[in-house]
Amino acid sequence: MRRLYISYLVFLSVICNSEKIYNVWPTGNIPGAYTDASESTVPRNDEFTRRTNVSVPTLQLFHANEPASESNSPKPAIIICPGGGYRYVVVDKEGSEIAERFNAAGVTALVLKYRNPNNRDGALQDLQRSIRLVRSKASQWNIDPTQIGVIGFSAGGHLAARASAQFKDPLYQNIDCVDEESCRPDFSMLVYPAYLDDGLGGVSSRLKFQADIPPTLIVHSEDDKKYVTASKAYSLALNKKGISHKFLLYKTGGHGYGLHSEGEVKVWPDEAVKWLRSIQILKTK
Repeated sequence: MRRLYISYLVFLSVICNSEKIYNVWPTGNIPGAYTDASESTVPRNDEFTRRTNVSVPTLQLFHANEPASESNSPKPAIIICPGGGYRYVVVDKEGSEIAERFNAAGVTALVLKYRNPNNRDGALQDLQRSIRLVRSKASQWNIDPTQIGVIGFSAGGHLAARASAQFKDPLYQNIDCVDEESCRPDFSMLVYPAYLDDGLGGVSSRLKFQADIPPTLIVHSEDDKKYVTASKAYSLALNKKGISHKFLLYKTGGHGYGLHSEGEVKVWPDEAVKWLRSIQILKTK
């Protein structure tokens, strides 16, 4: 019954938007754990959408905006990992809205709806597979296969950090030719990331630092008291390893704002685009 249910959800995800929503895994070949509960929306008193009980991970594709003169040139791409404490994913505030902002800068974006609730390893499997899938579809989607990065928010920031640090140890066995591609992101952006620390002032042992962690941008604010200390520790650990990164630390902004902060951190999207230019992902104007 479980496989029939999964197949039905796959069918629904395809017919909803056949041109832009893609299944991360082949039908019947999702490794690891997933929930039997029906995918649903978490009710909340705001305009944003939170999806829980995700058992069929998907990527929603948003093509970069581009001048007609550059319409045939492959674009950098970024896989967006929304937050939600691994209980749900906020698919618009930390997903489609972010995609559209990077589209305007010339970056193709894909919003990952990863497995939840409480399935951190399943989520990492989904992201590792997604990086490989995007790389395998680079020609079809007009993407530069050497410029595929990840961005994550809150729990999604933790997920992006794990993908950046654990790409030599994929959490699943190869399924098909897609898995012959590398699952190492070419750059990584962590926006108010959560769960990076070990509770003792250091970085979580689950983040297995490697010498070739991709260039990383960290965005945080001092008034996010619960999580900013971990970002500082993560930045320090990257420094000690000699890994290229930039830490944008602002006084005010809080947590969970996406593009909606009124604090000093509200400039982060423009600064992120500048950083992408500095590491030569985007052309310098």
